[in-house]
Amino acid sequence: RRQKKTASHAVTELENTKDCSQAGKPLFCPSHPTEELRLFCEQCDQPVCRDCIVDRHRQHRYDFTGNVIHRHGDILRELLKSTQQHMGTLEDVLGQIDVMGSAVCSRADAVAADIRLFASGYVKAIEEHRDRLLKQLEDLKVQKENLLHLQKAQLQQLLLDMRTGVEYTERLLTSGSDLEILITKGVVASRLAKLNSIAYNTHPSVDDGIHFSPQKRAGQCCGYEVFGAILNKVVDPARCTLHGEDLHRARQNQLTGFTLLCNDTTGERMGRGGEAVQVTITHKDKRDCAVKPTVCDNGDGTYHISYSPEEPGLYAVSVCVKGQHVQGSPFTLMVKNKFREHQGVFHCCTFCSSGGQKAARCACGGTMPGGYQGCGHGHKGHPGCPHWSCCGQVKESSECLGGPPSDASQRSLLRTVVL
Repeated sequence: RRQKKTASHAVTELENTKDCSQAGKPLFCPSHPTEELRLFCEQCDQPVCRDCIVDRHRQHRYDFTGNVIHRHGDILRELLKSTQQHMGTLEDVLGQIDVMGSAVCSRADAVAADIRLFASGYVKAIEEHRDRLLKQLEDLKVQKENLLHLQKAQLQQLLLDMRTGVEYTERLLTSGSDLEILITKGVVASRLAKLNSIAYNTHPSVDDGIHFSPQKRAGQCCGYEVFGAILNKVVDPARCTLHGEDLHRARQNQLTGFTLLCNDTTGERMGRGGEAVQVTITHKDKRDCAVKPTVCDNGDGTYHISYSPEEPGLYAVSVCVKGQHVQGSPFTLMVKNKFREHQGVFHCCTFCSSGGQKAARCACGGTMPGGYQGCGHGHKGHPGCPHWSCCGQVKESSECLGGPPSDASQRSLLRTVVL
């Protein structure tokens, strides 16, 4: 009633319409209260009266309500049917959502139980792996201590024997008579010589090389893959080796290198990097000439050393690990001059490659009868296979050994090269 458009409309409570239906009562036009709504404007899609047709709906297409009700009713029934179908679909989807919500809750509870079971098992596995590592560490410590105790006992006994021998010999030399010295000289000398010949290690038999690597795979424990291992290997420079085809030779201004393989005291490969590797490459004749190498840690116990010498000649190469030379170090490196490219042609004979020129020569030294200066197929001096015209090398990928003979015609050679 508060809206301007519906202020003059007849408004009835819904409860009151149940008993007294308005279906049979005539409806009047809101704009023309005395006129009954009997017509329907197709363009405006609304019921109108006769006055409306004359006034605002002039030129509009209209018809009686009884004539259009069936068509518009069918449209509403189709829309109603479609809407009812959507309602059924929505009710099904809502039911599925409820079912899926219950399934999600049940599944989340099941997964939470799996996570707790996994976590408890993982924690148990980690704790068991921890105990195993600690036990392994304790055994390793006891083993090293036993070896040190044994070495210490042996050295103490040797020191005691030497001290006894030294004291006896000093007392003999200071207090004994000449005859007593001469009589016991053989036994004392034999005893001292035997003591001096006993070999002993001047360093502790073991070291403190115990490390823990948390990233290293340690296999499985209780069905779980665990990480973390105790590393007891210690690099031994005397057992480290050098490898590479170009270990003792190189070319000027050409990148080359070799590989260092680090081993432990038992000769086994270290399997990890991080060692202090020092490499020096110095010219033997030119003190100011040195090559700066590049050391690449491969992380698996191998190190690649690469360098590019700028001057030819002999170089001294030293490779040290922890300040000690490795096996085969130092060694001599021979650096040759830069690779000489061929200036001639790789041909089968001078006769063919020069187009039959008599003055064309070849470095292989071959000649042909009939006044030809160069070589030919199967003639004197011909190597019997393709070769370079500039130096006579029979391998196409070889290094040039030098230019043609001094009495050869340069113009003939150039002509041969062009052809």
